[in-house]
Amino acid sequence: QVQLVESGGGLVQAGGSLRLSCVVSGSDISINFMRWYRQAPGKGREWVAQLTSGNTTVYRDFAEGRFTISSDNAKNTLYLQMNSLRPEDTADYLCYANAVQNGQWGDYWGQGTPVTVSA
Repeated sequence: QVQLVESGGGLVQAGGSLRLSCVVSGSDISINFMRWYRQAPGKGREWVAQLTSGNTTVYRDFAEGRFTISSDNAKNTLYLQMNSLRPEDTADYLCYANAVQNGQWGDYWGQGTPVTVSA
């Protein structure tokens, strides 16, 4: 079983920064790509940033220039550095992995970590 556990969310003032972490655990895993998603209250889930196994990054327009996705493979951890935060960034942030475990492709999600940005 692939498990993803996020941390690092919290309350921050507009203009501030947070770094989210997502620890990946499980055996015999090969990750194709990982993403950060977010879901604001009363809204649908939207992807924020993507990191492939080849270290290619892609960002949504609202994240470009403010957010940075990265990983530390030695720690099996995915990060999202968020700077210049805005009240509209308030949401639950979830980690997602598209991966192969024991020869089978799967979609794996964490439980999310809440981010609140005050004006």
